[in-house]
Amino acid sequence: MTESRRQATTKYRSPLRVLVRQLARTASKAGGSGKRHARLRLRQLEIILVVAVQSGLAAGLSWWIAHNLLGNPNPVFAPSAAVGTIAAAIGQRFRRTVELLVGIGLGIAIGDALVYLIGSGGWQTAVIVTLAIGVALGLTGRGGTVVSQVGGTAVLIATLSTSERNLELPRIVDALTGSAVGLVVVALLLPLHPIRVINRAAGPVFRSLADHLRNLERALRAQEAKEAVGVMEALRGMTPDVERMQDAVKGAEEVVTIAPARWARRQEFNRYNRGATHLVRVIDDSQDLARRAATALQYHERLPRDLPDAVASLADAVDQLHREVASGAGSHQATRRLALRAAVQAGCAQATELGTFGEAVATQVRVAASDMLRTTGCTIDQANRRVRLAATMFTINGPVVLPD
Repeated sequence: MTESRRQATTKYRSPLRVLVRQLARTASKAGGSGKRHARLRLRQLEIILVVAVQSGLAAGLSWWIAHNLLGNPNPVFAPSAAVGTIAAAIGQRFRRTVELLVGIGLGIAIGDALVYLIGSGGWQTAVIVTLAIGVALGLTGRGGTVVSQVGGTAVLIATLSTSERNLELPRIVDALTGSAVGLVVVALLLPLHPIRVINRAAGPVFRSLADHLRNLERALRAQEAKEAVGVMEALRGMTPDVERMQDAVKGAEEVVTIAPARWARRQEFNRYNRGATHLVRVIDDSQDLARRAATALQYHERLPRDLPDAVASLADAVDQLHREVASGAGSHQATRRLALRAAVQAGCAQATELGTFGEAVATQVRVAASDMLRTTGCTIDQANRRVRLAATMFTINGPVVLPD
């Protein structure tokens, strides 16, 4: 009697109680999302503050050096070049500096030659700038720093050459001074922390990938093809976050290359760089996984429970890797166990009678598991061998640990 009452109570729930629980869950999710957004915004503000201080310091130092040490009474271009170097995208400052100097040199050469040939004035300025921009675009094939500096320098030469002599040398010296000061400030005085830069950019990628894999797991369990298609589109929409992460990796590489204070982070950076490369491959694998899952569901193939379980294990592996990376853990054994568990579950699914597309889903899980292992430092041979052994020789019995 007691057991039957308990079952009856479990089956019937008060609508008010259900509503309260739903509201509580919604509020909890909103609170968690708000906290994550606040943390992300705080981290962004920290980077903005560092770049702003770097720019101000570089502008002041470059003006002082050009004015007091080099004797330029009006060193306009030195602070401009310094700010331009620092304001360039992190990871592109060396290239920006080279483009700055190339653009100025090209602009001076074109401007001086044309002023000598056709003189200066309104129509001459128009012709000089037109030809300078045309030559710059023809040489580079795209817009950017080189083209803007060629145009700006040509304008100065065409308009000021009659009233001010010897503009060329001060312009070049100022550009060299400003660019050098900008790089020194970035490298020596206020270098960004390379690992923090990567972590901040990689966090949204980890979270989105894990969330999308869990949504795919739910679509497989519910046999919802439209949901699987939605996951595939969402994974494709991760491109901006992935590009930001890749830019952050380039920026971190720049910092550990030119900043002596960050040279000790080179080995750690190399590990992050390798992991980020293979994480992008896991995202591509997941897109293929969602596409194959959607096709299997559209054809109403029977999919055993092991397949959504395997996708869930992949999501857990992504979350675990994120925790290990954020904490600076040197070992990734937990991530490897979860990735191998996904391979085991895929192998169990393949041991049943899968259809053509269901077999493709299981195979794609194994591909993603292999790339997850590679994010943790395994070579391609090690990763493939471990996944193959897990899928064909082991069954699920707690955490899976394979011999080397």
